[in-house]
Amino acid sequence: MTARPLVIAHRGASGYHPEHTRPAYLTAISQGANAIEPDLVFSKDGVLVIRHENEISGTTDVASRPEFSDRLATKVVDGEELTGWFTEDFTWAELSTLLCKERLPELRPGNAKEDGQYPILRFIDLLEIADQAGPDFTLVVEIKHPTYFAGLGFSFEAALTQDLFLAGWRTDDSRLIMESFEKSIIVRLRELQIGAQHFYIMDREHVAFDELVWAVSEGVPPISNADELSGPGLEAFSGRLDGLALASSLLFDGSALELSHGRAIVEQAHQLGLKIFIWTLRPENEFLPETFRTSADPLEHGQWQAFYEKLWELGIDGAFADHPDLAVRTRP
Repeated sequence: MTARPLVIAHRGASGYHPEHTRPAYLTAISQGANAIEPDLVFSKDGVLVIRHENEISGTTDVASRPEFSDRLATKVVDGEELTGWFTEDFTWAELSTLLCKERLPELRPGNAKEDGQYPILRFIDLLEIADQAGPDFTLVVEIKHPTYFAGLGFSFEAALTQDLFLAGWRTDDSRLIMESFEKSIIVRLRELQIGAQHFYIMDREHVAFDELVWAVSEGVPPISNADELSGPGLEAFSGRLDGLALASSLLFDGSALELSHGRAIVEQAHQLGLKIFIWTLRPENEFLPETFRTSADPLEHGQWQAFYEKLWELGIDGAFADHPDLAVRTRP
């Protein structure tokens, strides 16, 4: 019997509460999600911190804290110049004093009303939450900027192993899925048996930073994720990974209503022993393909149910969702 696909709460129930907060995760569990997804970055003292990015001015109140004004910095992260406040410049003790805020306040004004109410979490805090959710509850752990952090002397392999040990989890626990936009870290984690499954995250125009570094060193053109799927093909991932987490746009063939291309990808992946997750299910018009929008209002919920059902019909193994209850409602 085929396993029912996972509903993975994207940074918790981030459609209902600011992402990566305790209420977001607890709401996701109460809404029937099978898994929750944290993004991991490092603090200055090597703590695995749960934030969407290491630049935190958009998700915390750090910019309004005068005691941290001297930490404002400009850095190049994965080839992109950014100005802001970065987790690796703060100890965990300092980060723990910051309060979260909604990353998309214009699109989710209800969430923004909760700004300043919740502290940042560590990975070890989320392991405790997952334990309370039950023995079959899954964590889909996204490793952020591994090449960048390795250049600063941080090791995700060592930090993950430490936190799992401290929380009483095995490194190869069946409840653990590891994923990243960089394939090399995922291959290493798989070889070290840190996590039970290992997924490579892909987007249409994205060029993985580790692949870009390699291409520059070899003097060859970099290859995008879309080119990886259409060029070398899925055979290149078989035996090295357990699955792919694909942007839903990678499954479209012209129109969102014509998903034969996506169906072929899913079928081929399954033949090769690979699973396919898709991201991210969001009901607002802003995030839906044009075919499924109901108006020009970006906040209005469009024809999300029809879109979600189309994606489930492909036979995917899981989907990330900002509103887990809506994904649960449409899941076959």
